[in-house]
Amino acid sequence: MEDILGLIKLRIKRGINLAKRDTFSSDPYVVVKMEEQKLKTAFIRKNINPEWNEELTLYVKDVATPITVQVYDKDTFTADDEMGDAFIDLRPYIGCYYLMGLERLPDGCVVKKIQPNKTNCLAEESTCFWRNGCIVQNMILRLKNVECGEIECEIEWRDIPGCKGLSGLRS
Repeated sequence: MEDILGLIKLRIKRGINLAKRDTFSSDPYVVVKMEEQKLKTAFIRKNINPEWNEELTLYVKDVATPITVQVYDKDTFTADDEMGDAFIDLRPYIGCYYLMGLERLPDGCVVKKIQPNKTNCLAEESTCFWRNGCIVQNMILRLKNVECGEIECEIEWRDIPGCKGLSGLRS
């Protein structure tokens, strides 16, 4: 446990205009990977705009390690089809925790805006905001290696008692 910094709660909210891998639609689900961890959502039958609203929790050892998000089409008799992938870079989000005076902010207050660029998978501007004593980043990820599709999700940091936490990163 001494090498774990804390937890990331990743809420997979929904898919937007996902690729069709079956005749008229797809049966999508999301696989999330970080280091040796691998979690997945339930699959949604025949829907290219699915709503999962599932919360997955990953432990974090290194904030420089990205979270990989992969979307698949569930198939019964053949291997599941790939429907694109993206990654989440935690570093811009983690940087928000070093700002002073956060605890005095009202819920919903914007802490930071992150712009899409060539080094991230953001489809549009992403907002980090204060909610219930924590910073939450809401984002829409543009899927790569596929003709279309986006995933809306959010991340939230959680400290674990007995672990270093983010204060262990300051030098």
